Amino acid sequence: MEKSLKQGYKGYKAYDYLVPGEDYKVFNLAEEGNEFGEYIIPLTDEQEKFMDEIIAKHPMISLHEHPFCFPKPVTDTFDYAREGRSFTAYRALAESKWDCVFDNLMDGCCLITSKHGWKWNDVIYDLGMRLADISHQDFLIKCEKVDDIYRAKAEGKVAWVPVIEGAAMIENELDRIDMLYGFGVRLMGITYSESNGLGSGLKEAHDGGLTHLGYQVIDRMNKVGMAIDCAHVGDNTTLDIIEASTKPVFISHTGARALWNSKRLKSDEIIKACAAKGGVIGIEAAPHTTITEKHTTHDIEAFMEHFEYVKDLVGIDFVSFGPDTLYGDHVGLHHAFSANLSIKQAFVKQNGEGKAPSFPEVPYVKGLENPTEASYNIIRWLIKHNYSEQDIAKVMGGNAIRVLKEVW
Repeated sequence: MEKSLKQGYKGYKAYDYLVPGEDYKVFNLAEEGNEFGEYIIPLTDEQEKFMDEIIAKHPMISLHEHPFCFPKPVTDTFDYAREGRSFTAYRALAESKWDCVFDNLMDGCCLITSKHGWKWNDVIYDLGMRLADISHQDFLIKCEKVDDIYRAKAEGKVAWVPVIEGAAMIENELDRIDMLYGFGVRLMGITYSESNGLGSGLKEAHDGGLTHLGYQVIDRMNKVGMAIDCAHVGDNTTLDIIEASTKPVFISHTGARALWNSKRLKSDEIIKACAAKGGVIGIEAAPHTTITEKHTTHDIEAFMEHFEYVKDLVGIDFVSFGPDTLYGDHVGLHHAFSANLSIKQAFVKQNGEGKAPSFPEVPYVKGLENPTEASYNIIRWLIKHNYSEQDIAKVMGGNAIRVLKEVW
């Protein structure tokens, strides 16, 4: 398969306006491509043509990514994060099929001033650095409304949506929601695994639901027009959010707990509640998340089994994709940041124990290694499995746009 660059890309590289080594510390970064070898799902010539026709006509949206290059070795990420300057993989995005990417910045490893992250100053520093770089180029369009997605597609560019995965840095300041909205943030998670002043995260053994402040935050996000994400939120708190919100919500990157016993994935009850409110569930591909009993080796087949389960449970109109991928050693990053990312606490307790189900560790998720590869292979898998153009258009972007039109 031949790859081509989007027509709107003119060759800009991250922080081209600065002098390396003089204006910022230089790190050896992963390539803007595959670390472990490319895998592309094969199609017939007729199917390739069908794919090109669909991509040309319909917006392609990833609801959750970290589309920048991590250091090599990935353990240098601690020092890299403290510099507060992550490098967007512009060329790799230009090779992708995404027309819109929800970029979750350094969330989870935003440790500029803190060992634990999620401090207001760190979040603003991280966001401000990326906004400065975005302002010096013209390939990524800062996306603040749905029309920006259509404009990006028409111009051969990518609509860039800055996202904050957890709202701990709000503390008790509701006006910070307005401030983040003013900076361009259009989607925010309520908790990032750990509990905060708004509600309980998924790692907690006891989920107390939304707090009074949490209800105020949901109300303010609805009023200002910021979409709500429940991907890392505890079960009871998620149900409270769905009920409290006057707008549909996203579960931007998850899977079906019925297929794999992890609190990172959502129960049938939550998936149904999200869909009943008109929301969208994005399927996750970060290593060792969307595994199944049928596919214990995490790859695109396991990932798509979660997609089909959710689709069969609530219907094609309420499911999409939030692959949660990056450029670099994603598995190595998880090992290095295991404490920050709450991986060990993600598994549902059985008989009073929180042991993880047994599965083989993979060095990468075959077919979904990074945002570029995922953008090709998800649609190729759908075509190979005889999905219609209408249904592919829905899950690759149309469902998300329906919610964004209502929320934004």
